[in-house]
Amino acid sequence: MQFIDYYKILGITKSASEADIKKAYRKLARKYHPDLNPNDKEAEHKFKEINEANEVLSHPENRKKYDQYGENWKDAEAYEKASKQRNSQQSGQQYQRYSGGGEEDFSDFFENMFGGAGRQQQRATYRGQDVQAELHLNLMDVFKTTKRTLTVNGKNIRITIPAGVEHGQTIKIKNHGGKSPNNGPKGDLYITFAITNNTPFHREKADLFITHNIPLTTAVLGGDIQIKTLDSTVKLKVKPGTQNGTKIKLSGKGFPVYKKDDTFGNLFVTYQITIPTTLTPAQKELYEQLAALD
Repeated sequence: MQFIDYYKILGITKSASEADIKKAYRKLARKYHPDLNPNDKEAEHKFKEINEANEVLSHPENRKKYDQYGENWKDAEAYEKASKQRNSQQSGQQYQRYSGGGEEDFSDFFENMFGGAGRQQQRATYRGQDVQAELHLNLMDVFKTTKRTLTVNGKNIRITIPAGVEHGQTIKIKNHGGKSPNNGPKGDLYITFAITNNTPFHREKADLFITHNIPLTTAVLGGDIQIKTLDSTVKLKVKPGTQNGTKIKLSGKGFPVYKKDDTFGNLFVTYQITIPTTLTPAQKELYEQLAALD
């Protein structure tokens, strides 16, 4: 089973206090709660990981076992029991040490106990370090699925960037991290996207928002206007008597939904009525006539 770093899931260090753990858990649980992310399998998986990490790290005894035994922390009691028996049976025997680590090597015990190599001694291998990288893009760069070549640790890596990636989102590329010190598997590469919005639109996930100015006469009498979307122009009909602040929704004219082909969010347009600041004498006279009719 793949080792899960509970500290990394909660975004904290091993020196984090109980208060730090509780604070990190509450923040992430709210962010990835299923009620706020309906039909989002990725958020659902993340929410389960966050709860699992909290159940272990918020319990002092479980956290102590996890810190000492890592992925095998649930079998800590069995190891300690077997360790005492071995000490009593083999006086003076010393356990193998990790090179430079100063901690006991539990790998042989767990290998023997859970389908390992019997009495054959095997030295544990270690994963290489994970590598963190940040990729800076403009909003239009993630409007369509694209491919980019990145240079990480002196090597070029060709990656696919799915349309709809969000600012701050992190993706994992397996086995593209640091090398193992003893021929174990490589670490993973984590790429965090830093996306700059270089458009007039405000983005919230796959929905886009914009304010569009319309003349006072169009608001009063109605008329046709044109709205620019990210990739086209849409013609709209303004109803007579449209009020300032009126919002309309253009379905499917928003941003691509992450990892859902040909699925887009909505574009919300808020009308802002432009009041004329300079009038010709004829225009002023017409407005005065209208005012007299009120």
